[in-house]
Formats: sequence, C-alpha cells, structure tokens
Amino acid sequence: MTRTLLLHPRDNVAIALDDLQPGDAGATEPIQQGHKCARKDIAKGEYLRRYGQIIGVASQDIPAGSHVHSHNLMMSTARDKKGATGAPQPLPPAETPLTFEGFHRADGQVGTRNYLGVLTSVNCSGSVARFICEAAEKAGLLDAYPNIDGLVPIVHGSGCGMAGSGPGYDILQRTLAGYARNPNFGGILLVGLGCEVLQLSQLVKDRKITKDGPLRYMSIQQSGGTQKTIALGLAHLDSLAQFANQASRAPAPLSKLTLGMQCGGSDGASGFTANPALGVASDLLVRHGATSILSETSEIYGAEHLLLERATTPAVARALQDKISWWEDYCAQHGATMDNNPSPGNKRGGLTTILEKSLGAVAKAGQAPLNGVFDYAAPLTTPGLVFMDSPGYDPCSVTGQIASGANLIAFTTGRGSVSGYMPTPCVKLASNSGLFDRMGDDIDINCGDIAEGVDVMSKGEEIFAALIATASGQRTKSEAQGFGGVEFVPWQIGAVL
Repeated sequence: MTRTLLLHPRDNVAIALDDLQPGDAGATEPIQQGHKCARKDIAKGEYLRRYGQIIGVASQDIPAGSHVHSHNLMMSTARDKKGATGAPQPLPPAETPLTFEGFHRADGQVGTRNYLGVLTSVNCSGSVARFICEAAEKAGLLDAYPNIDGLVPIVHGSGCGMAGSGPGYDILQRTLAGYARNPNFGGILLVGLGCEVLQLSQLVKDRKITKDGPLRYMSIQQSGGTQKTIALGLAHLDSLAQFANQASRAPAPLSKLTLGMQCGGSDGASGFTANPALGVASDLLVRHGATSILSETSEIYGAEHLLLERATTPAVARALQDKISWWEDYCAQHGATMDNNPSPGNKRGGLTTILEKSLGAVAKAGQAPLNGVFDYAAPLTTPGLVFMDSPGYDPCSVTGQIASGANLIAFTTGRGSVSGYMPTPCVKLASNSGLFDRMGDDIDINCGDIAEGVDVMSKGEEIFAALIATASGQRTKSEAQGFGGVEFVPWQIGAVL
C-alpha cells in the first residue's frame, strides 16, 4: 500500500512514505520515498509549506500530484518569523529521580567512560602521540587496569602556522582544554613539539602536575626526540593508568549527563521520525536536571524563530540572533550562502532547501525552554536545553560539544553514518527502516517505525532508556567497531600563515 503523510493542515505538499508511481496516492509521476508530492496546483512564485512553515518558493507552476524538489522549488528569502516571548513554559520536573552508573571525578563531574587521552598541541606531535598509544597497546600496558576503557590519541591538523591570538587561536585552545576537562577522560597526557604557536603552557596554565594527578605533559624537542618521547610517554601513561584505574562505576543522578545532539545524512523522514523522537528523549533528560546541547547553527537557519520563542531571557534570544547574523556575514565573505548547506545526500533523501532541512533539525530540541547560547567548545554554565554555535559538519560540531562537556552523544541519520567520537559514546538513530535494515551493524535504534504507526512518545522513551544504559557502560554499535580515532575535528577559522 502506497502512502503519503500530511505534516500540517497548512502544507501544500505531502511526504511520500513509499515509492510512488503515477496513480498512487494522487501522484502523477514517480516520486521516491521521503520526497514531496504537490497536494494541489501551485503557481510560480507561491510559497511551499511543510510543517506549516515556508520551505521555499515555486520556481515554476507545479500541477497537483507532481514531484516537488530542486527542479521546481528554490530558496526563499521570506520565512515565517516570531519574536522571543521571554516566558516559555518550563517542563515539569521528573516525578521519580533516576540514576546511571558513572565514573565520579574530583571536580564533581561524572564520566560515562574512563579513557586515557593522549592530546596533541600541534599537528607536528600527532604521529608521536599515535606511536605512544601503539607502543602502549603492543606492550599490554592497560592489561593490569580493568577499569580503564582504552587509550585515545587526540590528533589534529592545526596548532601552528596561525596567528597567536584571535578567533582561530581561541577556538583551538578552548577545544583542546575542553577535551582535557571532559569527564570521560580519567587521565590526560599532553604532547607538543616545542616550537609551535599554541604552547603547552597555554593549555596547562595553572593546572598542577602531581604524581597522583590526572594530567602530564611533555614536548618532543625537550624530551630528546621521537624514541625518547615514546619511552617517557609510556612511563607517564602507566602513572596515569594507576590513578585512573582507582575509579569505578557508581550511581549518579541524571543531572550529571550532558547530551550532545546531532543529525547527519538527513533525509525526508528525519524531521518527523528520528528527530522529534530524540526531542522527546532530550526533554526527559532535561526534566531530570540534565543538559542537552543543540548545535549546527547553519542547520537551524530558517527555523531559529522556533527557538527564539522559547528563549528564557531577551539576552538568550539576542545571543542566538547574533550567531545567525555572524553566519550570514561569514558565508557572504567566502562566496557561499546558507542554502549551500543541504548536501547531495540530503537532496537524494528528499530535502531541498536549508529552510526545510532546518525545520526538521530543530525537532531534536523537543519542547524545553532555551536556557543559554554558547560559543563553540565553551564551558556550559547552565543546565537544561542550550545551544552551542558550530558548523553543520558533523565531526566538527560533535568535537565542539565534547569540548563543552558532552559525555553522551545522540546522532540521527537518514542516509547512514559510520562514525564515533571517543571518548564519548554515540547512540545512532535511523530515521527510516530501510536504512536500519541495510546498516544495522552501525545503527543502534530504528525510528523508521514511527512512519509505520509507532508513537513518537514511546520511541522517545526507548531512546531515553538507551541513553541511560549507554551512560552506564552499554557499548554502542560505533564503539563495538572501534570508531573514534579520526573524528576529532576542531573548527578552524582564520589564515594559515
């Protein structure tokens, strides 16, 4: 049986839930699953609506039953907008407090994992950091430390050839310092070259290095070269492992969870299956006092009014508007537009403009008030639903969320995603059942059954339960396959000198 879905009474398009052939559900031509079908005759210049919101304008006359996509729908400068109300309704607190089993840190944070990290200040120390981890694994260094989940080399492509101040430098410093503070690390070894722009002293600052502390640092030049640095690194890791292994899982309130929410490889179903189901789970966490991070500024563009009306203060609303304005200027400076964001895969999955993509992406935020807006990789100072500025590029956005303290990631996808984000476990959610059937080794939960009649609330509760289980040690599909070694991608802004 072929079906279409009307998402809002104001919509002049419906979504194909199956591949349509002429005569199926009013279609006059073939329309792929997840794509749009015109519900009536639409004149050139008329607004196209989905979710009751403007997603673009007809570039030509569109007869009823036609396929509506990039060939006849283009970006619109007009959008539905609402001002901030300043008085969003708070979510009721949870009736029964719940806990997870986590690793308690001295600063009050709680980790969902217990890794040792080898963090690099510059690309030039990246290979040596990997050599240290490889030597440690070959020697079985962690065999005697059962409470440690593993070693994570954190390498990147920057740290030198850049200005020693300004946005690019500040972002990289925040990101690296944020990773060093993430509660999923039981210990950190910092490795630098020695002559780079971003000096180890700027990362360490006033953090004390003691025999029983969770931080060590060294530079290759001062240590005497590659082999001597590897040997010294192994000694440091053994010392760190002795410290980190003292931690074991113990009950912690859900308020100690910080969830980073992402969508990647979205399709036409993401906005009414996986994303709103994740929004339900996010609201449940917020009701327990947890923090939930929405990001990807370029993927809320055109839907920001749905967040502005939930801002708790005028200052929060202004901060979000300022981020949108910055992105408009940033794109203009580099010859791009915000509508460059939908990828070829997004479009093959049924999405057409950034307005349409953003309206579905914002559904991840559930119904909670927006409590704060933060810079990329900045420490979070308020619980509840918050927004962290970032690009829509998934590894870069997740990197910022982990630097801001995320100890759990939820990632929705419609086209498929194969990635992981050590040290933080990532729960993958499929927006359609076909994807889950094809890539079940990579996806943790199928949300495609929402299109087949499963209630969004019950699916959200399923995701909520899976997040708690993951926080307590249950391995995700991406963890089981060993992902997370190449997904550290700090946001790079500024000249390479």
